[in-house]
Amino acid sequence: MAAKPPQDDLEGEETTLAPPLDVGRLGDLLGFHLRMAHVAIYRDFAATMEELGLTQKQLAVMELLAGNPGASQIDLANTLGTDRATMMALVNRLAGRDFIERRPSAADRRRQELHLTPAGHAMLVQARERIDRHEQRFITLFSREEMDGLLAALKRIYRGN
Repeated sequence: MAAKPPQDDLEGEETTLAPPLDVGRLGDLLGFHLRMAHVAIYRDFAATMEELGLTQKQLAVMELLAGNPGASQIDLANTLGTDRATMMALVNRLAGRDFIERRPSAADRRRQELHLTPAGHAMLVQARERIDRHEQRFITLFSREEMDGLLAALKRIYRGN
């Protein structure tokens, strides 16, 4: 039986959508539509990764470490906009599954560097195959121009420019 991913992404999230209601003013709010899109993508992601038992945040940490070997927990927390305690819990979970390891920095012995283990690299290969299929289910809803525009707009929101 597949392990359920830990709820470090959407604590207390409803598992089914309620019957359609008149959304009133919500229908004109950007935040409402972003949230609804997030829920749809999250649910598909959770179903896609259920067998691997990975959450969005765990996969993000593994992807960041694949591209930035030796990054610290603080580096990861800052990049993902997560507090240090949450990041420590994520790193501990991934280390407990032997997907990442901590190593003392050669330059600063007080700093812990994080690296993917061979098992972490192997899991990332499996996860990427699933993520590609997950992403395609949403990308195919848009033309290339629409997708480029959507990504640019979303980046403007979180970057503030």
